[in-house]
Amino acid sequence: MITGPTFEEMLHPNTIAPDVRARALAAKANDPLDPINLFNINWRSADNEIEYVVLPKELTGVDANIVMLYARNFPSGSHKVGAAYSVLLEKVIFGEIDPQVNTLVWPSTGNYGIGGAWVGGRMGCNSIVVLPEGMSRERFEQIESYGAHIIRTTGTESNVKEIYDETHRLRASDPNIRILNQFEQMGNYRFHYHVTGNTIVELLDQLHGQGVGNGKAAAFVWAMGSGGTNAAADRLKQVYPDCKHVSLEPIQCPTLFKNGYGAHEIQGIGDKHVTWIHHTWNVDALMCIDDMSCVRGLQLLSEPIGRETLVKRYGADEALVEKLGSLFGISGICHILGAIKTAKHYGFGKDDVIVTAATDSLDRYHSEMDKLRGREGALDEARAVGHIEGIFHGQKTDWVQDGTRLNRERWHNLKYYTWVEQQGKSVEELDAQRDPAWWEAHQTRVAEIDARLKEVRGQI
Repeated sequence: MITGPTFEEMLHPNTIAPDVRARALAAKANDPLDPINLFNINWRSADNEIEYVVLPKELTGVDANIVMLYARNFPSGSHKVGAAYSVLLEKVIFGEIDPQVNTLVWPSTGNYGIGGAWVGGRMGCNSIVVLPEGMSRERFEQIESYGAHIIRTTGTESNVKEIYDETHRLRASDPNIRILNQFEQMGNYRFHYHVTGNTIVELLDQLHGQGVGNGKAAAFVWAMGSGGTNAAADRLKQVYPDCKHVSLEPIQCPTLFKNGYGAHEIQGIGDKHVTWIHHTWNVDALMCIDDMSCVRGLQLLSEPIGRETLVKRYGADEALVEKLGSLFGISGICHILGAIKTAKHYGFGKDDVIVTAATDSLDRYHSEMDKLRGREGALDEARAVGHIEGIFHGQKTDWVQDGTRLNRERWHNLKYYTWVEQQGKSVEELDAQRDPAWWEAHQTRVAEIDARLKEVRGQI
């Protein structure tokens, strides 16, 4: 049996046994497919520094501090690898999955499937990734490079129902199939509650010492996707009771906002359903973001003329702007725009810190940038100014719903149509999520799982 880090070791990799940590860091550069790289699943650098950036106000146009963790340096290039690992680890150490017998199925619209392919291979499992055929070319190439099999389903980002239908077919075809559904598995939730949430708590204290913000989280902003990363907000609201949890979805697929549907270009978010692991009762506001604003916003930061315009015309720091050039993907821009909208909606100022993150980075979207140039032509200075003024500085406070009691209940009730009618949950299970104790019980399992993993390690 191959195992990796505990939740606590993912939060604090300096607590990993020194020889293991050294071997993992060496393999990260020299042998990224070695299973020892499981111990590189964390938000920190080799020097144990949290990897983040404070966005330049010349870009955001608001006084509030917008702080972004970035996940580019996780194994597989996205923090979704942490969710995939946590989901699989729990199943293995409690005997629900035997890597020698079971084939894993990872339903995904991209990053979780990539993470599952990487983790499954490192832990000795055969993997199938079920992915919509319209996702970026780079996603398919990376999954295949990890040795997983791909099943392409109809549609793009919003076509999760088609993914579910395929997983049902696979499950019925083979009793040894195990479906690791990121949208319902609480290992996904636990990774972000404990690791991502507490990483942010420590970062806020660090930033306060550097004169950035007041040491608190004014808001955590995140687009739904699987709902897993939203669990970080549950941790932040426990530490900072005034912290606002802001959830985002595309204007082109406003499922929670107005029971809407549709296709969109923000790969990784907005799936025409409400995920099981999204704690909707803890959401303070729901905001919708235009998809093409995110694609064009990525073009601004990824192309030299866009970065040059930020520096020369707006006075942004050149070194910082250059760093931004490769840190984000399309959903990362969505998170930036949502954070700007949040600052304006709540009137946050220079002492406030809004936290979000970049799920992946530019390396998964070169083909999407090529498509944009093919449709709209090359970026020039005039268009770059238009993107800065119109997309970033021009964010408005429209498409916002506050988390009233009525709205939270409506968001929760929408889970019924996917999880009870289609996926076999009971009404009693759905009703149980109304009680905060249901979520707290899943949070407290972190210690139990860590203890079990250490026990298993001692038996190997």
